[in-house]
Amino acid sequence: MIPRARHLAAAALSSALLMLPALTGTAHAAAWNAHSATASATASAAAPISKVYAVPLARTLADVKRVANYWKPDRLKKSDSYTPATPGAAAPVSTSGGAAAPATPVATVRRSLAAQNVPPVPPRKGAAMTMGKVFFRIGDKEYWCSASSIAAKNRSVVATAAHCAYDSRQAKPADYWIFVPNPDANGETPDGIYVGASISLHEDWIGKADYDYDYAFVTVNRGFTWVAKNGGYVMQDVGRLQDNVGGLGIELNRKPGSYTARPFGYPAGAQPDGTRPFDGKTLLECPERSTRYTVAPGLDLQKGVELQPCDFSHGASGGPWVIGYDKNRKLGSLNGVNSLTWNRDARDRYDAVSSPYFDTTTGEVYRRAAAQATVPKVT
Repeated sequence: MIPRARHLAAAALSSALLMLPALTGTAHAAAWNAHSATASATASAAAPISKVYAVPLARTLADVKRVANYWKPDRLKKSDSYTPATPGAAAPVSTSGGAAAPATPVATVRRSLAAQNVPPVPPRKGAAMTMGKVFFRIGDKEYWCSASSIAAKNRSVVATAAHCAYDSRQAKPADYWIFVPNPDANGETPDGIYVGASISLHEDWIGKADYDYDYAFVTVNRGFTWVAKNGGYVMQDVGRLQDNVGGLGIELNRKPGSYTARPFGYPAGAQPDGTRPFDGKTLLECPERSTRYTVAPGLDLQKGVELQPCDFSHGASGGPWVIGYDKNRKLGSLNGVNSLTWNRDARDRYDAVSSPYFDTTTGEVYRRAAAQATVPKVT
């Protein structure tokens, strides 16, 4: 049975960032140093085996069209009203009908502790627009999170938080999952709509909502746009995600404190004092700062990474942490995703955000998503 603390954490799976009280202690850095030393000492030795789970979403053309028809322009124009559930509120229950597709364990992989980084890739034409929102449904209510396009050999991978794609309480994926890069404030989709094909994530998110693994890499189908025709709308294929908007690179096994990162997202939720300074319509960024190690034992976060200051609120979940961000090219490398937000000084605004540590296991999850095939054409 999952302890009550984990049930409370899982209640926010369809929401945005969780709020935590201040957690401090000098043991954190010591624990991280011990972890790093152990990793270095065993780099040439056989590493433990881990599992990556693949969860199917829309794998056929009929599935893609079903999801697409749910997200017609009239529904997308209401997207500003879709907000993640407030942590601590009653958890929504899926009512999509039918048995959910089970999580499928992929063949176990023997890990190499060496980092396998991937460089960023620009789009085939125009400027990169890698960041955007994911929309999905839990039960009969729509939600959204932040996300980003990631460079991959299948040119079709989105990175976000695991709680923005999979409800571990019920062992079910979110319904009607789509990614919209660079969304317009009035619900328009200038760079296309990309229906999720499958989710790749770690077994410890599925089994116990372990926030060390609150990340997901979603393989998406080819994109489409809605075109008005004969008083209605028809789908028009626009190609693969990476070709259209580019993809952030990915960097793994970077020791906190040795690098800086910049978090992005679409925050919209209330601050601790009840004010709502963000509306979720605009992509925002927190200042680039040095990273540091953090933990949240009640959520099984044993090796989190924190950035401060950052006042992101609900809605920023899943937004990318970018190393080496080039403002002109709008590219850099992913090294984390917004997972938890913190109010360390117990004042009026959140002041920090944290991500799971992106290590070799994260790379396995990413490579699983990058190897997946999708529907060859969506119209």
